[in-house]
Amino acid sequence: MYVTGKVTRKGQVTIPAEARKALGLKEGDKVSFVLKDSALVVEKAKSWTELTKGIVKYKGPTLSAEELREATETAIAEDVMERMRRNA
Repeated sequence: MYVTGKVTRKGQVTIPAEARKALGLKEGDKVSFVLKDSALVVEKAKSWTELTKGIVKYKGPTLSAEELREATETAIAEDVMERMRRNA
């Protein structure tokens, strides 16, 4: 697909309807701009979850959202306490 747009004085660009439809974009969606060689690629922005999916391997039982939040808070607190001990 090859479509063109126009840059406004404020640097804004309207993504043509055909391109929005092909990317599944709707009002309020975020997009990413990726510079590849001399081309600017527009992609539907990925969520933090999508970007980090599979990075951490965990073989334990599935945790609820509350359990994950508590585990994360505990890990952060332990990390902060360790850093404070090292810097004291």
